[in-house]
Amino acid sequence: MKVLVPIKRVVDHNVKVRVKADNSGVDLANVKMAMNPFCEIAVEEAVRLKESGAVSEIVVVTIGAKAADEQLRTALALGADRAIRVETEEDAQPLAIAKALKAVYDKESPNLVILGKQAIDGDNNQTGQMFAALAGLPQGTFASEVKVEGDKVQVTREIDGGLQTVELSLPAVVTTDLRLNEPRYASLPNIMKAKKKPLDVLSADEVGVDFTPKVKVLKVEAPAEREAGIIVGSVDELVEKLKNEAKVI
Repeated sequence: MKVLVPIKRVVDHNVKVRVKADNSGVDLANVKMAMNPFCEIAVEEAVRLKESGAVSEIVVVTIGAKAADEQLRTALALGADRAIRVETEEDAQPLAIAKALKAVYDKESPNLVILGKQAIDGDNNQTGQMFAALAGLPQGTFASEVKVEGDKVQVTREIDGGLQTVELSLPAVVTTDLRLNEPRYASLPNIMKAKKKPLDVLSADEVGVDFTPKVKVLKVEAPAEREAGIIVGSVDELVEKLKNEAKVI
């Protein structure tokens, strides 16, 4: 059984992002980049399935420039077997990414595709659903538990008001939520081994996708600074301020 795990290179989640002076986007100069946290969860789940004997091969894929090889090597160090990068210098958007993944899916014919529910930069939560639609595959989104049994996969989903368990026929698409697992750290021996694992590069022409952005960002602004709170001396003063200053009652 083969699993395909798409991943994305994003600004490290510990970094406080800065907006460019001209408000055209986020300043990425000298900023630490990392694998998207939801993608880390997807890689971890694939590795756990392999360790349980349900999966025989894990292939990771990303869409981006050569710098994204660093994140692919990280995934290989965590336990993936092969990596594929679809080459583009454009800021790929969800639909183009989904089309590229469909081309890779057709080439690799995996039994299961596991990817993060969203990336922490665009925060779109679109790629998994778009890919499933393009590939004509059943999907289980926002997974907090995944069980593979024969030619079926059971996905427990986090929904409004509780949990929902769905059973999908393989091949299928699963998108991961935060509570699915706790990703491991790559050991030094595995980091060294990852350097020798295969990493293939495909051109945009080979996957037949135009990565030119279809959505234009007009302006990016940092959130407004929060004002300092105040300490009130009594309940009456609190009620008065809520009523006359905050105007919420």
